[in-house]
Amino acid sequence: MSEPRSAPTVGQVVLGKRLQDLRERAGLKREEAAKVLRVAPATIRRMETAEVALKIPYVQLLLQAYGVPADEADSFVRLAEDANKPGWWQRFHDVLPSWFSMYVSLEGAASVIRAYEPQFVPGLLQTEEYARAILRGGAVGQVGHDDIERHVALRMERQSLLTRPDAPKFWVIMDETVLRRPVGGGPAVMRAQIGRLLEAAELPNVTLQIAEFATGHHPGTYGPFVLFRFAMPELPDMVYSEYLTGAVYLDARPEVASHLEVMDRMAAQAATAQRTKEILTDFREEL
Repeated sequence: MSEPRSAPTVGQVVLGKRLQDLRERAGLKREEAAKVLRVAPATIRRMETAEVALKIPYVQLLLQAYGVPADEADSFVRLAEDANKPGWWQRFHDVLPSWFSMYVSLEGAASVIRAYEPQFVPGLLQTEEYARAILRGGAVGQVGHDDIERHVALRMERQSLLTRPDAPKFWVIMDETVLRRPVGGGPAVMRAQIGRLLEAAELPNVTLQIAEFATGHHPGTYGPFVLFRFAMPELPDMVYSEYLTGAVYLDARPEVASHLEVMDRMAAQAATAQRTKEILTDFREEL
């Protein structure tokens, strides 16, 4: 049986969808594909939905059964071998929960990331001291110093995403609460964090907006969420929504469309990117 793992890589998600497409084009049901491998139909479903790693001998047999030409099959197998390699973030498996491992994989593959954050600066824009303070303040249970430092290191490594050659478009709306909530026990941490936001706002792929108190209620008040868009046609737009002990990933079109509409309405209501720079500059001077 194919090996399970904590969370799939984006490559496995994409190839799983391609396997499903090849099976359907071949006119085979999952039960018929399962007979090729002499496994339960549930195994085929788990391969197609990336719930298990892609076992190469199984992939080769399925591609043959689906009538895929030899050269295309060889290319698919090479992609599967690459997709099965652990992502860089899996070095942090000791502190990285499985439900967030998928987020890091999606984050690294997205071409556009749009986020709404009502409470804190998004992780991709945090300074080390701000991140450390947030993690210490939010620690629940037996979380030691070493674990917090590992989380900080992971967060800092994720930030290289924004300056790589193929960096995604990162568009963030933050509530004014993010600025007003003291973090770190003194003004120094927040002053440095505001400076980091101003630096990020100058990047060509980063757009920051502040939802000011004065503009009143807006449709995203209920909680934070992130919307991912991918260049790969196999991956639909996806929404990530986090709660205290886990997260949900939504890819149903009606749900994604609702979140996108809310994001657009908030963007229209929030301060412009230029006005946001002025707000950040003024706020830093007040600290």
